[in-house]
Amino acid sequence: MIITTTDTITGKKTVRTIGWVKGSTIRARHVGKDIVASLRGIVGGEIVEYTKMMAEAREESIARMIEEAEAQGANAIVGMRFSTSLVMQNASEILAYGTAVVVE
Repeated sequence: MIITTTDTITGKKTVRTIGWVKGSTIRARHVGKDIVASLRGIVGGEIVEYTKMMAEAREESIARMIEEAEAQGANAIVGMRFSTSLVMQNASEILAYGTAVVVE
């Protein structure tokens, strides 16, 4: 599966546009991680626990988007983007979306 943030893929010809595909996941913060994050907030620096959690959420949402695209016969996704939204106080949705296409 080719995934790009651009609307075209250099060297490839789009032969069919399938349409919008997406994948999402909702992640909640963990009390243990919040304690460690609070301590890091005092001394400064990267909050590694949250960085890892968000990276995993992005990967999961991409995997779900790819699964949807493949089920519709796509071999590429163009115009891929991420969106995040707060679902509740301690939980966020990560949405990966783009346009599924067939390229040759």
